Amino acid sequence: MLLLGAAATPAFSQDKPASELPAVTVTAPSPIVRRPVVPSRSTSRVARAAPARNRERTAEAAPAPPPSPAPQQGVLPIVTNQFATVTVVPNEEIRREGGGQLGDLLFSKPGITGSSFAPGASSRPIIRGLDVNRVGIVENGTNAGGASDLGEDHFVPIDTLATNQVEVVRGPAALRYGSTSIGGVVSATNNRIPDALPNCGAPFQSYGLPVKAPLAGAGTSPCVTAETRSAFSSVDRGIESGLLLDTGGGNFAFHADVYGRNTTDYSIPSYPYLADQTRPVTNGRQPNSATRSDGASIGGSYIFQGGYIGAAITQNDSLYHIPGIDGADHNTRIDAHQTKINVKGEYHPDAAAIDAIRFWAGATDYRHNEIGLADTADPTTDGVRQTFTNKEQEIRIETQLMPFNARFAEVTTAFGFQAGHQELTAPSPDDPGALFNGLWDPNRNYRVAGYVFNEFKFSEQTRAQIAGRIEHVELHGSTPDFPADFLPDGAPQTSIVRNPSFTPKSGSIGLLQDLPGGTVGSITAQYVERAPKPAELFSRGGHDATATFDIGNPNLTIETAKSVEIGLRKATGPFRFEATAYYTHFDNFIFRRLTGVMCDGEFASCGAPDAELNQAVYSQRNANFRGGEFQSQLDVGAFHGGIWGIENQLDVVRATFTDGTNVPRIPPLRMGGGVFWRDDNWLMRVNLLHAFAQNNVAVIAETPTAGYNLLKAEVSYKTKLDRNWFGAREMIAGLVGNNLLNENIRNSVSYTKDEVLMPGIGVRAFANFKF
Repeated sequence: MLLLGAAATPAFSQDKPASELPAVTVTAPSPIVRRPVVPSRSTSRVARAAPARNRERTAEAAPAPPPSPAPQQGVLPIVTNQFATVTVVPNEEIRREGGGQLGDLLFSKPGITGSSFAPGASSRPIIRGLDVNRVGIVENGTNAGGASDLGEDHFVPIDTLATNQVEVVRGPAALRYGSTSIGGVVSATNNRIPDALPNCGAPFQSYGLPVKAPLAGAGTSPCVTAETRSAFSSVDRGIESGLLLDTGGGNFAFHADVYGRNTTDYSIPSYPYLADQTRPVTNGRQPNSATRSDGASIGGSYIFQGGYIGAAITQNDSLYHIPGIDGADHNTRIDAHQTKINVKGEYHPDAAAIDAIRFWAGATDYRHNEIGLADTADPTTDGVRQTFTNKEQEIRIETQLMPFNARFAEVTTAFGFQAGHQELTAPSPDDPGALFNGLWDPNRNYRVAGYVFNEFKFSEQTRAQIAGRIEHVELHGSTPDFPADFLPDGAPQTSIVRNPSFTPKSGSIGLLQDLPGGTVGSITAQYVERAPKPAELFSRGGHDATATFDIGNPNLTIETAKSVEIGLRKATGPFRFEATAYYTHFDNFIFRRLTGVMCDGEFASCGAPDAELNQAVYSQRNANFRGGEFQSQLDVGAFHGGIWGIENQLDVVRATFTDGTNVPRIPPLRMGGGVFWRDDNWLMRVNLLHAFAQNNVAVIAETPTAGYNLLKAEVSYKTKLDRNWFGAREMIAGLVGNNLLNENIRNSVSYTKDEVLMPGIGVRAFANFKF
């Protein structure tokens, strides 16, 4: 398909030139926002930028730049100006694709998949085979909170209905967020803390304050915009809807949103269970997979000359069922609630040395109850089986210095400080004060860190970056005194207080080089150290989500990753593509090591013949990860007033321990492609993604996974509206068909893949209106 499209390119250039493509705006990768250096005739080695007042007068005298081209539906967003590898999911794609969880939204992206423990309810992004403790999830610059990194059955408290853009960042830029993002960062953004006054497209005086778009005229009347987001899905009889409001006047901007979704058990192609084929018929639906979620947020900002400061409070609630044999038998469901407060701001002082000061702060209060039947034959035993709580606070401050000319390069420096505190509990539901019941005793951790990014612009074509981070982590908890062979010996266990501390250090270096034909080449290398997390140190109980009896290891040491990545990207013209290849060597890679012993809910049961949980001890071994990703899009030619083209993708990751055995739960080789047609209003697309069978499985307790074909088709229509109709000024609506071949899809990275099928054939209808 790629060769066919390349041969057709000359014909396309004669019939209709390629449209100008808008630049992709990203917010997560780097703390450095580049600004031009004002030339200086001084003989000094350093030529600073003009003071802020001079910059303002220059801006007033200069003519307004032409407006950026409007984003085009279906155009592959390629980021070429970042040292990191960045996957961007823009707003319109989120509206089309939907998905109750970030893992669902990102499931088919090259190099990314979802944990799919409970599709639509709990699915955490997995990047290049790395998950939970190595993938950070942030919303508007602060940790998403919740407990999704503590158990695969826990939901990610970020809803796509309230999200405007998602960025997945791999590489050196993850140092900005901490060593626990060694695999990458998933960053979701929205307007809950406005950074500018809204643009209503009507006369409004900005008085020099930042606005979303240039405004003309006069007047101080309040400005109000609204947006509705709604969809219906046939596969789970789901319905979702959201309302977002933005308003502003004078120096104040406000935002509010509310959303909700409800689904029933979703349809599946055939019988879901592989482990037990004697179970009753499921009537074509995945048992115990219904979901319900809702949330609301309100925020506001004070916008002043040179910056803004704002805050928001958000409530997320979710009640969802856990599919699988045990979940269906016990009617297992999770009732989760999160309250989150966020503050952020930015200030550009009138100073010669400092360009900008930015800060983010957040506090999360999260709690969920895992509810189900203690006795499947007695409905009166329904109740709370386990409770998780997470109280977390963090703050991050960044200062960007003015760029200066160091003769050999234009240098821009940004440095930051980050601090956080977390308190986790998972007590026994029957006796919260009981010793060694529940997954772990209450534990706390504290972390402080400093980091610096330096960018060197040697020429318009060559840029480099050097970054470093050092942090200090202190953890406080307790563990039982387990026997050396992790088998009960009849002796009573005692609780041992543990207070480990770590000082991980990390660094990275990267180079960007413009190449002929509008392509950009990159090479990055990084050394990252990660401190063990509380669950890896302090666990000592049954974990139903993974069907394991987890035993933490208080003797774990720092995990180290040494990686190199090369890339080649092209973002403009009729042929757009991105290709990356990487290699990572882990020293002391932390993982759950299955011992082959079976347990029930208490350690004394380990070794019993009828136990149901695999004993898993957190251990360390050296490991190697290598792989690559490719995606491309080619505008082949003009057709019926629009552009038709082809697109394809490929991703692969291979992960082994140094003895040649396989790291468990790694995604398979995937490749796919399709055709599209688009014009200023319409987008039509058909894509097929093939996942090969995954036979590279761990030695103990992991089964091979069959391959599958995922066929999708979509059609959407976007247009401006006459407000005289019903007040809306813009609309996008469409239909998306998923799994149109109705295939049995099992996700090799899921702990429940042998009992839970991904959703079958379904159609999603959506409509989005802006007022």
